[in-house]
Amino acid sequence: QVQLVESGGGSVQAGGSLRLSCVASGYTHSTYSMAWFRQAPGKEREGVAAMSRISDTSYYADSVKGRFTISRDNAKNTLSLQMTSLKPEDTAMYYCAAKFLGGNWFAPSEYPYWGQGTQVTVSS
Repeated sequence: QVQLVESGGGSVQAGGSLRLSCVASGYTHSTYSMAWFRQAPGKEREGVAAMSRISDTSYYADSVKGRFTISRDNAKNTLSLQMTSLKPEDTAMYYCAAKFLGGNWFAPSEYPYWGQGTQVTVSS
């Protein structure tokens, strides 16, 4: 059974940093592509960053390019998201997701496995 568990969320002031982690279990971590999504109240879930299982190529939403960095440690079955220069508009529930096949990196419907989420709140 695939399980994803996020941690690292919290409350920070604008300009601050947070590092999110996602621990995966129940499958071979290196065989899955991984992504971070976020969802703010009243808004649709949106992709933030993704990493291919094949080439470790990273993909970022325009809104976070240059501020967020996605990384993975296959030996520890973990996915991380380093977030810097945080803005109030980054406030959302952040989710870790996994899928086996390629396609649209930021389409939530393509990811069958999800964590429960970790809340990030950025105050101005």
